[in-house]
Amino acid sequence: MSEALRKLLKEGKNPQQHQDITPHVGVLTLHFQLYACEDLKAKRKAFTAMKAIWGREPDLAVAETADQEALDCATWTIAALGASAQQITQRLDQIEKDIQDRIDAAILDVHREIL
Repeated sequence: MSEALRKLLKEGKNPQQHQDITPHVGVLTLHFQLYACEDLKAKRKAFTAMKAIWGREPDLAVAETADQEALDCATWTIAALGASAQQITQRLDQIEKDIQDRIDAAILDVHREIL
């Protein structure tokens, strides 16, 4: 349990104190087209940075969510937590740009949702 959560639980039972703590969630789903992947090992190597870089960020969750066995495509989803929809939108914009720069695969489709 994080120190921040312990502090919130210890502070009291007043529900009005916790109304300001409403995290927003953003979901970014990217569908990639791959070329020249001869096996799943080569495919996973192409996406090593997805988990290695963004998977370690405390406000992100990263997973391959579809096409796990396909050699010519991949679908990855990144969920982000933030204090506001604007903050999440900016964060997902930056992540999408960084992915385009670092991942050697064409992005065919991008889907975003702010919850």
